[in-house]
Amino acid sequence: MASNILFAEKNLADETILVDHEAIYRRLPQQHEFRLIDAVTHLDRDNGHAIAYRDITSDQWWCRGHIPGKPIYPGVLMLESGAQLVAYMERYADEKFNGFVGYGGIDDCKFRRTVEPGSRLWLLVQRIEARARRIVCRCQGVVDGSLAFEATITGLLISS
Repeated sequence: MASNILFAEKNLADETILVDHEAIYRRLPQQHEFRLIDAVTHLDRDNGHAIAYRDITSDQWWCRGHIPGKPIYPGVLMLESGAQLVAYMERYADEKFNGFVGYGGIDDCKFRRTVEPGSRLWLLVQRIEARARRIVCRCQGVVDGSLAFEATITGLLISS
């Protein structure tokens, strides 16, 4: 049985951009094809939750080879998009942070529906635990009001 959507009370159609694509990637180290968040629309670092989105378009690099004729956004890229939002919320939004956050683990991962070009993938994260060197967050992807994926993502501070 699928989980409830995090922050169901928030309007995911609210496109008020708090942090745009360029500002995100001035801080996050991922570049080129791995810039997988288009905008952050909600960011509450004190309470540990954030909302962002990724517009899935037919001109993206993975479309040609990931199911030719019917491209499907790869699950691993959904998880990477969510992990980037976790890292941004927890560390990179702080202008003083100069370390690197990498994957520490993915648990309880379920893919609930396909995500195709023309979709907006909403990314929702909720902190479960934050320590000096480890971050654990629930993460979900939502398309058209239904859950596309959910996972618990652990990030580790690799260097500082």
